[in-house]
Amino acid sequence: MVLLIGAVVMLVAILAVRLSVGVGLPSLLVYLFMGVLLGEAGAGIRFEDANVAHALGFAALVLILAEGGLTTSWSEIRPAMKLGVSLATLGVTVSVGIMALGGHYLFGLEWQLAILLGAVTSPTDAAAVFSVLRRVPLPRRLTGALEAESGLNDAPTVLLVTLVSSGTALDHGVLGFAGIVVYELVLGVVAGLAVGFGGAWVMRRVALPSSGLYPLAVLALTVLAYAGTAALHASGFAAVYVAALVLGNSELPHRAATRSFAEGVAWLAQIGLFVMLGLLLSPGRISWSHVLLAVLAGLLLTYVARPLSVFACWFALPLSLRERLFVSWAGLRGAVPIVLTTIPLAADVEGSQELFDIVFVMVVIYTLLTGPTLPLVARLLGVAQRDEPRDLEVEAAPLERIAADLLQVSITRRSRLHGVEVGELRLPLGSSVSLVVREGHTLVPDTRTVLRQGDELLVVTPRKLREQTEERLRAVSRRGRLAHWLQEP
Repeated sequence: MVLLIGAVVMLVAILAVRLSVGVGLPSLLVYLFMGVLLGEAGAGIRFEDANVAHALGFAALVLILAEGGLTTSWSEIRPAMKLGVSLATLGVTVSVGIMALGGHYLFGLEWQLAILLGAVTSPTDAAAVFSVLRRVPLPRRLTGALEAESGLNDAPTVLLVTLVSSGTALDHGVLGFAGIVVYELVLGVVAGLAVGFGGAWVMRRVALPSSGLYPLAVLALTVLAYAGTAALHASGFAAVYVAALVLGNSELPHRAATRSFAEGVAWLAQIGLFVMLGLLLSPGRISWSHVLLAVLAGLLLTYVARPLSVFACWFALPLSLRERLFVSWAGLRGAVPIVLTTIPLAADVEGSQELFDIVFVMVVIYTLLTGPTLPLVARLLGVAQRDEPRDLEVEAAPLERIAADLLQVSITRRSRLHGVEVGELRLPLGSSVSLVVREGHTLVPDTRTVLRQGDELLVVTPRKLREQTEERLRAVSRRGRLAHWLQEP
């Protein structure tokens, strides 16, 4: 029966992804409601073990962060890394402070619960950010900053929630607490870099008998980064994301298979995590006072704490007012706040059950508010790029045996590649146009072949030259055959 129910839930959850993508909702809402329907208020399955929920929740977050790091391009997030780190540290500090003050003075919570409310609601959720933002066409510096923030801000908040729940947060004073946070984050990043670069070195030199073993080994390395760093009493979440980021951007065998496998495991972790959190909720416990407090806390977070935390990080990366407003609106919460509430639940903190219910309701309400409206807000603020016609469309497929990539290039009506000869592309040495598809017919080009609108090109490029090749194709597409001499904006 367990296998039967599990298989049905898994298939329904997978099919529900299409629905959530179609309406722009993070899939977590669908899975949360599935868990509620399976729980004591629906099918009658009882699940009340906060310690198990805490352990499984952390395990799922490790896999979700690993997938986020493995599938994130370092070249895209590097320019915005400073802003992402600032949002994950200074921004979280500002948000926690505002929410704690509001929780105590506005909502009448005890200081411990008020600080916990601020700590669990301040970090953005990696699963929600990765699943929603990657479907909204935004400038790279915005998506890079938001992805880096969601990957790194779990580390300081997990530490804060753990120390506050145990009542030892200020045993060593404010400076002592700040020192502990810095120590854990720095050691976590260093450990993640060590595992990432060391693991990449090993994976490039080991000859495994099956290609299916490489994705398993890479994912095991990311889990090793988390567990090994946590054993040193440092930030395992920072370590797993950094290690995965290094591994995902290294030249490893079967990179495409590794990323696909990590993506599938992350979906499995998300489904299991959100269904479990839905099981943990008892709808009968939620009163109108909980709903009102959740709405008020969400208003304070969305319209005060989050914007001020973003504006506090203005020095990290120059952004326009519209871009700052969008980053403020795009602080998606998801499973992370709910998972963090299992820490005080497992520690039997007084009022932690009420905190769990309030945070659960708040996440559902404000995910429904922010998730579907992100594309609209991006267009209204003028930061979206969807309505701009593309001059060049490029898709890529890996050629693992020769460490190369096959680029499929579509020449659109706006492209100035029309009329350019293949020899005039001046691609990096080693890259070449291998095939042209024109009106359903294929031809093998030479240097005098003239490109036309509507052509589909297959370009083979060594992996180390892929970025240069794409940049050259886009330059000619924008400026024509004179792009070699005309300065790019």
